[in-house]
Amino acid sequence: MQTSVTFKNLDPSETLKSYVTDKLNRFDRLLDNPAEANVVLSVEKFRHIAEINIAGDRLNINGKEETVDMYSAIDMVLDKLEKQIKKGKQKIRERRSGSKAKNFVIEHEANLSEEETEQHVRVKNIEYKPMDVEEAVLQMDLRNDNFLVFTNARSDKVNVLYRRKDGHYGLIQPSN
Repeated sequence: MQTSVTFKNLDPSETLKSYVTDKLNRFDRLLDNPAEANVVLSVEKFRHIAEINIAGDRLNINGKEETVDMYSAIDMVLDKLEKQIKKGKQKIRERRSGSKAKNFVIEHEANLSEEETEQHVRVKNIEYKPMDVEEAVLQMDLRNDNFLVFTNARSDKVNVLYRRKDGHYGLIQPSN
């Protein structure tokens, strides 16, 4: 990675320059193509400010941090940049795939797991018993659910009774 380091209100230090260069070289493994980094290290009164701009590999990433210590400011801004690079690379991978399909995870009631990038499908096993539509409506009045799956006693087919937004009920039943 090509790195240019600029010092403002600070004596140029070869140790700071090599520290930043070594840390930025870690990002070569994250970037596919060569990139260029512009680093500005400055001091204003008691604040040490590290600002890094990385351009290349279809990414343009900027980060800025200020602390009371220059090395900690550099470390903090590099952590920020690493997160931004990973996020940007993930976006590019998603765009390249050409599909907007998400990963679906089927969850059972017993083991629910959380991951940020996946859409969860919750599976609930129910037992449905034969009843008339009128009895199903009475069951819905007793419960606080938005739908009820039951076997219609007259047709022996699975039906779904659901509560509509206007407060009335809807019935889904198979044709034939």
